Amino acid sequence: MNISTFKIANKLITGNGATECLLHEVERLEMKNPLIVTDEILQKIGVIEKIQTLLKGLSYGVFTGVKPEPEFYVVEECKEMFRKGGHDGLIAVGGGSAIDTAKAVSAFSPFEGNLIELVGTDLVPVKGAPIIAIPTTAGTGSEVTNISILSDKDAQLKKGIVSDYLLPDVAIVAPEMTMTMPPSVTAASGIDALVHAIEAYISVNASPITDALALGAMKMIGKSLPKAYSNPNNVEAREQMATASLMAGMAFGNAGVGAVHALAYPLGGRYHIAHGVSNALLLPFVMEWNKISCVERFRDIAEALGEKTDGLTDSEAADKAVQAMKRLCSEVNIPKGLHAFHIPEEAIPDMAEDASKNNRLLKNNPRLLSKLDIEQIYRSAY
Repeated sequence: MNISTFKIANKLITGNGATECLLHEVERLEMKNPLIVTDEILQKIGVIEKIQTLLKGLSYGVFTGVKPEPEFYVVEECKEMFRKGGHDGLIAVGGGSAIDTAKAVSAFSPFEGNLIELVGTDLVPVKGAPIIAIPTTAGTGSEVTNISILSDKDAQLKKGIVSDYLLPDVAIVAPEMTMTMPPSVTAASGIDALVHAIEAYISVNASPITDALALGAMKMIGKSLPKAYSNPNNVEAREQMATASLMAGMAFGNAGVGAVHALAYPLGGRYHIAHGVSNALLLPFVMEWNKISCVERFRDIAEALGEKTDGLTDSEAADKAVQAMKRLCSEVNIPKGLHAFHIPEEAIPDMAEDASKNNRLLKNNPRLLSKLDIEQIYRSAY
């Protein structure tokens, strides 16, 4: 076995009712005046009120300026509120956008330079304020990863701050926090989690530990996502999806993700397509491209998604994996084709150019991709 490392949030608290542990964790981390980082929607529908109630009179602030696919200015605004309010910790409540914003603020608040200077790997100089992450979607896995993804509007790209200092101090994964997700978000975030699991499983950095987590997540998502999508009040399905997202996050947080994410970033940066939707759109087509490089692993993926592979060659079983993926996307009404988002076909070469520069992700992919290969995948997905 190759040498590998495994890192996650310092402490995981999971299960129905896990949010009841929030005050204890705030006190354990010696937060006297935390800042809740969230968005306006979660505040309007009462989710943040529940969090405030749990803090039982503790001094705190609330930042509701998080936007989908957050841009740099959101982090800068949140940092300003964090500093002016004398806050000493961050409680991120929401999807990946809220958690990524809080992680970036933790890194940025003690830093005197520009935020762009932290973009890249291991450029965060010191550990910032402690972070408690409470996801309200089952998809991003950001609560257990060491990366914050932000949109650079000027460059029309998504960029990552990667540092172990960004690993949350506590992740509270409580299925009841995901009950307010509308079906479209349930679908996109659920497929996003599946992308994480699949890409981690076929990554060149996969290990026996990440393999077990990735396969386990695939099995749970294949069974539970259609149930959670068709009946948002299905508590058991919600719990399975929350757990699967967490497992997939732990898998890709260590094995890495690959070409799907590299190709998805220009869609979010240029056309503001939600990250989960971008991944879902591209996954079947990238899988078609990758399967030749690891057909045995694709057999495992097919079986994890419930396909029967007895008597099939590895190549035939690999095709089953792609078919299962397409069927699952169809069941939860993921839009088909880049054209559905009014992306001009003539933009493909520029998107391919942007994606081809993302070596941080492409180096994890089991099959090498040139710029022309990436163009071909985009055209297949069009």
